Amino acid sequence: MKKYLMTGGLIVGLMMNLSMAQAIDTKARNMILMDYTTGTHLFEKDIEQAIPPASMSKLMTVYMIFDKLRDGSLSLDDTFKVSENAWRKGGAASGGSTMFLAIGDEVRVDELLKGIIIQSGNDACIVAAENIAGDEESFVKLMNAKAKELGLKNSTFANATGLPHPDHKMSVEDLAILARHIIEEFPQFYHIFSQKEFVYNNIRQGNRNPLLYSMPYADGLKTGHTDEAGYCLTASAKKGDRRIIGVMTGLNSNKERSEEADKMMSWAFREYDNYTLAKKGDKLADIPVWYGTDKTVPLVTQEDIVKTLKKSHYNQAKVMVVYDKPVKAPVEMGQKLGVLRIEIAGYDTQEVPLVAGQTINKMGLRAKFLANLKYLVSGEL
Repeated sequence: MKKYLMTGGLIVGLMMNLSMAQAIDTKARNMILMDYTTGTHLFEKDIEQAIPPASMSKLMTVYMIFDKLRDGSLSLDDTFKVSENAWRKGGAASGGSTMFLAIGDEVRVDELLKGIIIQSGNDACIVAAENIAGDEESFVKLMNAKAKELGLKNSTFANATGLPHPDHKMSVEDLAILARHIIEEFPQFYHIFSQKEFVYNNIRQGNRNPLLYSMPYADGLKTGHTDEAGYCLTASAKKGDRRIIGVMTGLNSNKERSEEADKMMSWAFREYDNYTLAKKGDKLADIPVWYGTDKTVPLVTQEDIVKTLKKSHYNQAKVMVVYDKPVKAPVEMGQKLGVLRIEIAGYDTQEVPLVAGQTINKMGLRAKFLANLKYLVSGEL
């Protein structure tokens, strides 16, 4: 095997969890900070524990609506009718967050989305569930099926609202993954999360996300609060080319949630950055080819390789191209021929596949004879 050493600031487009000691702590009961681009976990605290997510689980209800809009089975102009059940379970008389819908209202889907995202309306969630699936119970089955499809390993849904239920649980890791899906899959709708207020039935309600008011580059997603869950937040902020997703639970007050969110998100932006190791198609080495119509084949990456690192570790990366020499023709474009190995103190070693950048055909018999003769005389391929 040949190792070709490279150094400097480079990326790795892999999901990579940091194994080093975390230099900051949080008052939150559960917390995750995730880099949006690479999926790297910048901070972890009980991230897989299935806990009451309160209204943060409305993100799954929102995802389900977005998904229907994407496949064309629903449009923003469609209207849903408000049932007595939705009004009783999610209206003002229930004591929870509400959009203040009235029985019999015909509500546009775009208004319901704002009622869920901005006003956290339980009534809006139930109306959406009933009109999409027939009843809330059937909608919940769809939510649980979609959760498995999205890889949410520690989530089970019992309702569309996030109201307390012993079987309604999510982990902060799952919430971060779900937020990442929403941002990536539905950019045409994501702007709703940054809207600071919405008026329905002449009642103005403000967005409860504290970062929208304290952090200039925050742009979503969803708060939550119950006695069991405490004050919670799933948040996203984008600064330049970088986006951080943070999820926290168990804070003692709205003020503490706001302060903790600002502190932890600011820390993530300050301490970490993304570094580009190679761009898709970059040639990292030429490998000699035995009996090939070309003497060498370029070794390239199949994708951008990006890595999230502590800024203080930027210059500690050791990057090696590792491959067998030579390779025997024929060689197919895209054939795996080696790896890019990244070693950084305090991180797990990562290996990224490298492939042939072009097809190399096998020599004909006459050319092969001459190549063998040359090798016997000079020792060269």
